Amino acid sequence: MLVVIFLKRSYLGYTTLANLLLTGIIADYTLAFLNGFVKAPTYLIRIILLLSGLGLMCLAASLYFTAALGVSAYDAIALIFADKYRSLPFKYHRVITDGFCVTIGLIFGATVGIGTLITAFFMGPMIQWFNNHISEPLLR
Repeated sequence: MLVVIFLKRSYLGYTTLANLLLTGIIADYTLAFLNGFVKAPTYLIRIILLLSGLGLMCLAASLYFTAALGVSAYDAIALIFADKYRSLPFKYHRVITDGFCVTIGLIFGATVGIGTLITAFFMGPMIQWFNNHISEPLLR
């Protein structure tokens, strides 16, 4: 958060605080709901949940980025780099920051599964697609 304050304070706002305080709580309740709803998911169910969750998460990120009411400190990093280095589209900056974080996690012993890798490589391009085709046209 301190890095974002010094580099581009305009990315911080109401939704930064909401993201900070509510994301973990919502994730915990959603996981508890899904665990109660889907007892022993097959691989097909897990793939469907992964892909639908990724799609919804990317759409939500796109909508809240374009609302310009603030973003999380993590999301701001890729946006700041995309503003500073415009020759590379946002989607690539997001893949780089996600890949960097996955690499740091691996170095420190985190478990990285296929879902983590899919998210790291596809979240940036999917957010960019939603920006171009849904979120930004809604602003016009």
